[in-house]
Amino acid sequence: MSEARGVALRLEGVRKVFPPDFAVIEQIDLNIAAGEFVAILGPSGSGKSTLLRMIARLAEPSSGQILSEPISDQIAFVFQDAHLLPWRNVLDNAALPLELRGVPRAERLAKARVELKHVGLLDALERYPAELSGGMRMRVSLARALVTQPRLLLLDEPFAALDEITRFHLDVQLRQLWQRLGMTLIFVTHSISEAAFLANRAVVLSRRGGRVTLDRQIELPAERDNELRGDPRMGQEMRALLGAIEE
Repeated sequence: MSEARGVALRLEGVRKVFPPDFAVIEQIDLNIAAGEFVAILGPSGSGKSTLLRMIARLAEPSSGQILSEPISDQIAFVFQDAHLLPWRNVLDNAALPLELRGVPRAERLAKARVELKHVGLLDALERYPAELSGGMRMRVSLARALVTQPRLLLLDEPFAALDEITRFHLDVQLRQLWQRLGMTLIFVTHSISEAAFLANRAVVLSRRGGRVTLDRQIELPAERDNELRGDPRMGQEMRALLGAIEE
């Protein structure tokens, strides 16, 4: 992997309560190293997305704190829906964050082309979202997130609505992008196999109250391709994650 350019995070006693007194996140303490790839998983209602939104500064903890160096303009967020603008082509959608920052058109389009090349979409620059498959739309969304060269990339179940073969392909592509860029990456998923395949570390949240029930280093090779999915080591990691979720 390239030298880490990501950002370190520290979560201290983070709690989130919704009125009148519903604790989605009861208390979480986590240290995330710069350049780490962390998967957060757990059952529905365990607070995964709420936790990710707090890390993104899109929501505030009810108590506790999330500490890092100032990175407000170096965070990118990829949602489950690609949220592309239907009246803009692939190139202009990918360049949008730079346009909003006032980057000149020639420069922002050049940078967008680079990221679209990395996600394999150079042959689709002039196409519009309605002309793309679900997997292609998600790759545009990923390129759009990467165009600002974020130090922290947050993904909230981005591949959940895609077919399994497309997900497998995008999993490999995402891990390769992380290895190339060295950013800190936090990935929320329901999928045990996706968490084990993608991440270097998995954090499992409890069904109620969003407590950490397992914080595990994933002991798999750094270089991962789809053949790894049939490896006994992959099965061992999945069983450990499943056991924590079932508890």
